[in-house]
Amino acid sequence: MIELIVPSVISCVVAFLVVFVTTPPLIKFLEKRNLSVKDVNKKGNVLIVRPGGPSIIAGIIASEIVLYAFLQMNEILAILITTSAAFVIGYVDDRKVMGGWFKPIALAFAAIPIIALGTYDTNLAFPLFGTVQIPVLYLALIVFMIPITGNTINSIDVLNGVASGFMVISGFSLSICLFIIQNYEIAMISLPLAFASLAFYKYHKIPSKIFPGDSGALTLGAMYGAIAIVGGVEIIAAVALLPAIINSFLFLSSVRRIVEHRQIQGKPVEHAEDFWLKATNEKKAPVTLVRLILAGGPMSERQVGRAIFKLTLFSGILAVITSLLMGISL
Repeated sequence: MIELIVPSVISCVVAFLVVFVTTPPLIKFLEKRNLSVKDVNKKGNVLIVRPGGPSIIAGIIASEIVLYAFLQMNEILAILITTSAAFVIGYVDDRKVMGGWFKPIALAFAAIPIIALGTYDTNLAFPLFGTVQIPVLYLALIVFMIPITGNTINSIDVLNGVASGFMVISGFSLSICLFIIQNYEIAMISLPLAFASLAFYKYHKIPSKIFPGDSGALTLGAMYGAIAIVGGVEIIAAVALLPAIINSFLFLSSVRRIVEHRQIQGKPVEHAEDFWLKATNEKKAPVTLVRLILAGGPMSERQVGRAIFKLTLFSGILAVITSLLMGISL
């Protein structure tokens, strides 16, 4: 445990600093090339540059290379390759809007390094009830989990600062849970995810200077899913991710097909006269977590973001409790 402290601290510092330092020049680079989109929740024609994925992946790659230099673990390679593949998939979608099935299918292939390197355990651990052995079924779980976590984070990236702030809370929660079940190596590997998200949040929070784009959101989500698989904490990770999972479930159950958010005609949220957000009355509009939060009445973008963060913090606490129960059953 003690010998892991130095590489862990170095990797976390590297993850934070690389993202923190590279994001401002990335913003200028994107501004010069007019790579921006309209912030639909702001008055007037407010343009925000995107994608911020390059700075996020740079921080993650640098930090995980540092850890690999110290630990020489295949788990690090599996997480790094899967995360990098997710970035490439997201970047392709940033530059050219692909069909609704592109990201799920492509992210399924991104999970292959985890299988190829054998960095998984076919025993699925449940709190109190112990583990269940599902050798063949678990391979399918790996292939499905990366698309789920990647697209889940992508789907909640609808307001300034939400995706990055969400991953700060969920990332730290997952790391704490890994420490609780004494999976110290993977806990150290997971910390750069939270620190990279924290650094990016500085520029993504209200009012945003840059959006993560699909490349950023898929990078964060895929890395989270890879850590969950490699660390053997799939159930715990799902609990910490509950608000985003509920958001994806509500969206898919109302739309009833896999489709790009940008291709949806009916919008779940409208703007009041003061430009606060309010839930739409359109019956055909998809149901989302934000729409449910606004069911009680109009709120500012900042208030909605805080409501999502409170739900995420609550889910993080539930994940910690789940990990404590997991420790009892192990």
